[in-house]
Amino acid sequence: MRPSLTLALSFTFAFCLYAPDLRIAQGQTAAPLMAGDRMLRTYFAEETARISASNLSNVKTIANWKAARPTATRQLHEMLGLSPMPERTPLQAEITKSFEHDGIVVECIHFQSRPGLYVTANLYRPAKINKRLPAVLYVCGHGRVKQDGISYGNKVHYHHHGAWFARNGYVCLTIDSLQLGEIEGIHHGTHHYDMWWWLCRGYTPAGVEAWNCIRAVDYLESRDEVDANRIGVTGRSGGGIYSWWVAALDERIAAAVPVAGITDLENHVVDDCVEGHCDCMFFVNTFQWDYPQLAAMVAPRPLLISNTDRDSIFPLDGVVRTFEITHRIYALHDAQEQLALNIAAGTHKDTQELRINAFRWLNHHLRGDDQPITDAATIIFKPQQLKVFDELPKDERNTDVQEWFVPKAVDLRVPLGQTDWKQMKQGWHKVLKERVFASWPESSPSFETRLIVHQQSDAVEYKVFEFESQSNIPLSLFLFRPPSAETDEVLLKVLDEAEWREFRREQAHLEGTGEPANDSKLARLKQTTVYFAPRGIGPTAWDSDERHHTQIRRRFYLLGQTLDATRVWDIRRAIQLLEALNIPTTQLTVEAQNNLAGVTLYATLYEPTVDRIRLSTLTNSHRNGPYFLNIQRFFDLPQTVAMLADQCEVHLTDANPKDWSYVIETQKVTSSEPVVFGQP
Repeated sequence: MRPSLTLALSFTFAFCLYAPDLRIAQGQTAAPLMAGDRMLRTYFAEETARISASNLSNVKTIANWKAARPTATRQLHEMLGLSPMPERTPLQAEITKSFEHDGIVVECIHFQSRPGLYVTANLYRPAKINKRLPAVLYVCGHGRVKQDGISYGNKVHYHHHGAWFARNGYVCLTIDSLQLGEIEGIHHGTHHYDMWWWLCRGYTPAGVEAWNCIRAVDYLESRDEVDANRIGVTGRSGGGIYSWWVAALDERIAAAVPVAGITDLENHVVDDCVEGHCDCMFFVNTFQWDYPQLAAMVAPRPLLISNTDRDSIFPLDGVVRTFEITHRIYALHDAQEQLALNIAAGTHKDTQELRINAFRWLNHHLRGDDQPITDAATIIFKPQQLKVFDELPKDERNTDVQEWFVPKAVDLRVPLGQTDWKQMKQGWHKVLKERVFASWPESSPSFETRLIVHQQSDAVEYKVFEFESQSNIPLSLFLFRPPSAETDEVLLKVLDEAEWREFRREQAHLEGTGEPANDSKLARLKQTTVYFAPRGIGPTAWDSDERHHTQIRRRFYLLGQTLDATRVWDIRRAIQLLEALNIPTTQLTVEAQNNLAGVTLYATLYEPTVDRIRLSTLTNSHRNGPYFLNIQRFFDLPQTVAMLADQCEVHLTDANPKDWSYVIETQKVTSSEPVVFGQP
């Protein structure tokens, strides 16, 4: 039975229906979906449902919650890149200027949440203070204020909130976000800039924002005017999700009002809302959370979830689902009155009604004041008045924070001997299972294979098998066996898109004559050769529009996966199918090139039936792909090559040995076969 909705204050409540394709929701005509896109929609819907059903499903009692919460806290820290937690270094806070206006004092402040990571802020307080006051951390959404090439920070866009709090007896600290601050960092690494290596580093700007918020609370605690037991947080849109981060992580937050800052995976992945958000809205979902689990982390402290009824990037249905699950956790604490849902009329805008209800919630829980709100939050100041820096600091590290905020594995040592090497490999395999490929199915299901083509001539026997790599991921294996094959050696060629097009031309040539054409390359093979294209390539390709492809990859990311990691699974399944088909094999060789070389490398690591692997144009760092969650926090491609060399022949056909020195040095102290550099 669903809980009744606890609605805060006055509101307009309305449900909206959302089209499954945002182009339809926005009044555009949706193009017909390609087969690969239809496959993905089904796959994403199933994966989303699986994750959503599992989140908090085992929490039935308050004892369950108390037992689960420490693990959840550790997981959230890790998914934000805050494990281990950074050192709380001196803030080195500085007030660059201050002024008084109509009974309030405004201070222009900067502090360093980590050395060189500057946070620019405005602090608003009453001019006359005779006791410690409640405080509010106001975190800003994406409201750019930039004039003549000068960024004044999004704190300027939202300054009327801080002024209202000060007029009404609060200290309010309004902080710039990493992007759109006075020092302009980046939120859009995957969305705009093709920085997929962020995933390999376990980096998300959400972690920077969460950390800056925690240090902002440190700063508020240091102020003589502030009652440290009465600190609240609020903000909208981007500031809404930052309110969630800090409220979930920092129990010094006594009350929270995240506005238009959270919805669930169904909205993000299935209903396409991911496309409207930058990376600061998302953790690296290693442990496959749905967002209600984040909301539940605030329990049992006062929490008002606030949204409008027609917000296209935080749709109402997902907000209500988030509330309902969170309500169940609050009920376990017998704290239902501490949680409320406020729905106002409107789209994704900072409306007066949203503000007033936020003010009333914080007044009630931080001041014990339930008087009606009689004044509005109005724009008062000009951007120039609120600017912190006259000149940006030369030692700032905001603009390259993605390079250093989450430490990567560096100076990976060569093993001291066989025992040491065995322990190192065991540790890395554990990391792969728990932090990199945790989203894989728990086991490889048996094959339900269909032979959909069988053609034979004097030149070659040709078969096409169809199988499911995962539920709703149908893939094909193309097998060519020349009758005159001199050995039972089998070659599995993993195809990228360019190779698929070439193969398809040869395949069409071969099929088009009714029997194999003698001049087809496929008809002149000397050994059994199998061609395979993992998901998204060849028969299962999806719309190749660059923006569309970017958003597909981001959906994988939200589900705790990456496209490359799912392709590792596909290649594993193709190798397993060869064994299941009982194809006579004395030696199995696997070939791949470009990004799929790295993908195939990892697939082979899990499949001991492979005797030899030949890889072309394999990069020596995951920074250049393939992209897996968290991998560079622990090791990189040279370590993987060294591990694989223990179980099969490895040929890097065009690699420079200088780029693989770790492999060469490791093999001096292990018994593995030397990796072959250059053509075999």
